Amino acid sequence: DRQCGSGLDAIVLASRLVAAGGGGLYLAGGVESISTAPLRAHRNDDGSPDFYSRAQFAPLSFGDPDMGVAAENVAARFGISRERQDAFALRSHQRALAAAAAGTFDAEIVPLAAGSGESAAADDGPRPSLGPALMARFPPVFASGGTVTAGNSCFDADGAAAVVVTSMERARQLGAADGLLVLGTDTAGVAPQLLGIGAAAAAERLLAAHRLTAADVGLVEFNEAFAAQTLACFDQLGIDPDQANLDGGALALGHAYGASGAVLVTRLLAQARKSPEPGQLALAMISIAGGMGTAALLGYARLT
Repeated sequence: DRQCGSGLDAIVLASRLVAAGGGGLYLAGGVESISTAPLRAHRNDDGSPDFYSRAQFAPLSFGDPDMGVAAENVAARFGISRERQDAFALRSHQRALAAAAAGTFDAEIVPLAAGSGESAAADDGPRPSLGPALMARFPPVFASGGTVTAGNSCFDADGAAAVVVTSMERARQLGAADGLLVLGTDTAGVAPQLLGIGAAAAAERLLAAHRLTAADVGLVEFNEAFAAQTLACFDQLGIDPDQANLDGGALALGHAYGASGAVLVTRLLAQARKSPEPGQLALAMISIAGGMGTAALLGYARLT
């Protein structure tokens, strides 16, 4: 159970199975339906239910903060100001709105029947009404005098995403014109109190193993659970925030936990196809509850 990283880790596992000769073709990704999640409870000694909102992510002796508290910890530890967080979150909404208006997401979304002849064919998250003044009005949510607000945090979402993982030979047999090569992956652990930087730890080690730096990577997608952790990871890796998450991210589109990691890979392929440079490198990163992070280094390839 990799929590937020489940969708990306499913892709990692499938790629490893293909590389090891364990199968020819996989659908890998994840699905989340937060709106229909069942109630969860422990049973007290007297048999009554003790309801809880989430499972324990890490041993209590190490610390097991809620996500928002951990985001506050990251903001304080790495000096991510409220102003930077708000500006980044607002830009995520603006980029997502512009991408949706341009039809950028159309080819990636499968419409779902919603009853009465209607269908859901677009994300409803990006907020056109947001501006600097409105962002500044949101109060801190998780700590008195803190910097993490509802405006610079993601919202929960239902969603699903999947990709086909196979060998280049099989992909050509199926008539695929292009794709992303899985060049390497890594998962790293960090202190649970600073769980938001787990992705940076994984990406740092992954890039070093390939003798690369962030400057060598043309496309970057990071799951925007909180603006604070996103900016802290970018700072640690030397990634210019302007060059990442080109069409917005989870701050605007929502975070469907099990699906989000696979959404990153879907986005990277779509972006690579806009400027199809064979060999262009792409990096998918996601931080994980409990103090982990997963990163995948990908390369765009034409197959025909």
